[in-house]
Amino acid sequence: MKALVVSRSPARFLTARFLKDRLTDKAIESGPLSLKDVDTPRQPSNEWVRVRPLLSGICGSDIATVFFNSSRYFDPLTSLPFTPGHEIVGERVDRPGERVVVEPALTCAIRGLAPCRFCAAGETQRCESIAIGDLKEGIQLGYCASTGGGWSNEFIAHERALHLLPETLTLEDAVMIEPLACAIHISLAPSHRQGNLAIIGAGTVGLTTLAASAQLGEYDSITVVAKHPLQRQLAKDLGATQVLYPDELLGAARRLHASQRVGRYLSDGFDTIIDAVGSTSTIESAVETVRPGGEVIMAGMPSRQSLDLAPLWHREVTLKGAYAYGQEQLDPATAKRIGLLSSDGLPRTFDIALHLAPKLGLGRLVTHRYRLNEYVPALRKAYHGGREDAIKVVFDLTKRKSVHDA
Repeated sequence: MKALVVSRSPARFLTARFLKDRLTDKAIESGPLSLKDVDTPRQPSNEWVRVRPLLSGICGSDIATVFFNSSRYFDPLTSLPFTPGHEIVGERVDRPGERVVVEPALTCAIRGLAPCRFCAAGETQRCESIAIGDLKEGIQLGYCASTGGGWSNEFIAHERALHLLPETLTLEDAVMIEPLACAIHISLAPSHRQGNLAIIGAGTVGLTTLAASAQLGEYDSITVVAKHPLQRQLAKDLGATQVLYPDELLGAARRLHASQRVGRYLSDGFDTIIDAVGSTSTIESAVETVRPGGEVIMAGMPSRQSLDLAPLWHREVTLKGAYAYGQEQLDPATAKRIGLLSSDGLPRTFDIALHLAPKLGLGRLVTHRYRLNEYVPALRKAYHGGREDAIKVVFDLTKRKSVHDA
């Protein structure tokens, strides 16, 4: 079968990183990713099934890996060679026609282990067993040599990781369920989901978090920082109270309460800011424009940064990470508001995502699709993102005619 594979080659990683801002096509072609003929991964037990991808998304973390631009923190938490792709809607090979969405986290239950303390509490995003058990190292399917991933004709997944797809849900809506689950976990991370919220960034993470926050929070206003025309229009469509350019955020924060400003000091600001980018400038902007005692939620995958955190220290700002998904503390009022009436208050994030997906229609964020053998233009499009009117770029492994625009 065909699969895009990231191979162990320090020279290719360094070449991709050196060329990424100079000649993107050449960087991809010279990098660690290539299209190969490979065998389907071996199924560790009869609890594992073969899955044929239909659509598989290109995530920002995948782009960072291809261009060797991610934090080296993750190196020991993956196993090479691996096939990327963890945002997947597919079809079970043993049950033709049965469409499933994959929950890619490789937790204790998936690895054939007794639950660690976090998995026992439902906090599977904090699983301690990502480097042991039946599988090789890997946080998720798509970063593990044992499982394969969605950028292929076939991979393997544990029965527990598969969610049956409602017949009424489109493939485009379905491939957005994994990003939506991430966004739900992010939107539930703030201690208080009220007051004035700002979201910095309007790519997939920012827009899905906007959609989730509008459903799960009770904010007076939601401000979104977006650079590009399509991002700005989608932010308005998905419920933003106002959409700003990056250089407008400080003024908007100051106007909320007629705040005092002295240099970079601001006496008030947004109650909560979600940084959906993770760059030096966005983290510092978030810390400086949130109110004293407010919360900054880190949602964009960060790499190594050099930061001035004096405003965080002086204004007693909380900086908090929000990663992946697990089990959520959903209060009864919120569950009732979104129509999840059977909830016991501790639903799985993926269950909330499957419940909200038909209402949100996030398939509209799928702007471009490519075949596997078109991976160079696909990754180039995803890398440039909003600058080229791209939000979610996917690999299309159906038998439909290849089209680049969704």
